[in-house]
Amino acid sequence: MAAWAWRGRNGRGELVSGTSEGASDSAVADQLLAGGVTPVQITAVGNTATGAAGAAANPNAQTATSVLNALFGPQVTGEDTLVLSRQLYTLQKAGVPLLRSLAGLQASTAKAPLIDLLVDLRASLDQGRELSAGLARHPKVFSAFYVAMVQVGEMTGRLTEVFLRLSEHLEFELDVRARIKQALRYPTMVLIAIVAAITIINLFVLPTFATVFAGFKAELPLMTRVLLASSHFTVTFWPLLLIGGLGAVFGTRAWLATPGGRYTWDKRKLRMPIIGPIILKATLARFARSFALASKSGVPISQAMTVVARTVDNAWIGARIEQMRDGVERGESISRCAQAAGVFTPVVMQMIAVGEETGELDTLLLEIADMYERETDHAIKGLSSAIEPVLLLVIGAIVLVLALGVFMPLWNMGQAAMGKAG
Repeated sequence: MAAWAWRGRNGRGELVSGTSEGASDSAVADQLLAGGVTPVQITAVGNTATGAAGAAANPNAQTATSVLNALFGPQVTGEDTLVLSRQLYTLQKAGVPLLRSLAGLQASTAKAPLIDLLVDLRASLDQGRELSAGLARHPKVFSAFYVAMVQVGEMTGRLTEVFLRLSEHLEFELDVRARIKQALRYPTMVLIAIVAAITIINLFVLPTFATVFAGFKAELPLMTRVLLASSHFTVTFWPLLLIGGLGAVFGTRAWLATPGGRYTWDKRKLRMPIIGPIILKATLARFARSFALASKSGVPISQAMTVVARTVDNAWIGARIEQMRDGVERGESISRCAQAAGVFTPVVMQMIAVGEETGELDTLLLEIADMYERETDHAIKGLSSAIEPVLLLVIGAIVLVLALGVFMPLWNMGQAAMGKAG
């Protein structure tokens, strides 16, 4: 009888592993299911003695492998969440029970982290929990807004529609991020090339010119002296510069992890030239679509604003939305609270006021989202063309500095030598 190494989830959803004997992997799976463990992976490890010896020789091997997979292995991406939402919508629309839907999705996927996720969701449902409670156990995959919307779908019996709306919402999010990355790809490569060129010039090129200039024993121009001093400082203190750069990076990350740092940065990045208006429009589009989806699904306005404020991915705008929520709870109109927030354009304010008066706020919020999405799309298309002139100015400035600081002294020396020869 062969030995099989297995990984699975117990009744509490915890990941467990071990070895068992069985005639086949199916037999081992039946044993595990009978013992309350849902198998995730079953692989043959040879005979029982070999399996036991291997386990005794290296008892922590599987734990180490799990840690390495968690750190460096594939993760559940936004695309996976989008596909999962669309599949659940299709299965729910077809009338397939939720537990059976998850089992079918688990059998049809080959990605280990996604299989673990589906196994955990099935275990939660088997224990009598709601789907939203199972999703909340995975905050890195499902946002607070996603979990709240599923909970609303369960309460109102509109889970199928919620999955459809969530898939559309995720598709918009991924599309905006992909277009921004595509637009920034060329400028990023140019900036990396500029940084690399400056580093090479300071470490290798300018020291060579410094030796040449020292042999002339002549007074050098101010720009040349500045460049040589900068190169000397870089060559001498590059370890300190490296440590200081790494310290600045980690210090900035630690500062951004604090509520005050995140709030300040989110506020300032909205005022950045070129990129700031794009971030603002994309964030407001996310707010309008999320708020419309929550309101249309029957979520109370104050609760919807609370959830949306945590999912707009901007602490400053989130605080403005919470300010709107507080005003609504005091009995003020949404349009007046939105005006006090100071983040919407006059046209949007008029649309909110009309929607509130006619009872079609959900519809007009979707119109606002569409408008901001179109403006975001237009701004992203012109992002590269807006950044290119700035990059050209930077490259031109570098070339000018090098020409004045390096080649002009050589030119002057050459002219002086030719004058003496004449």
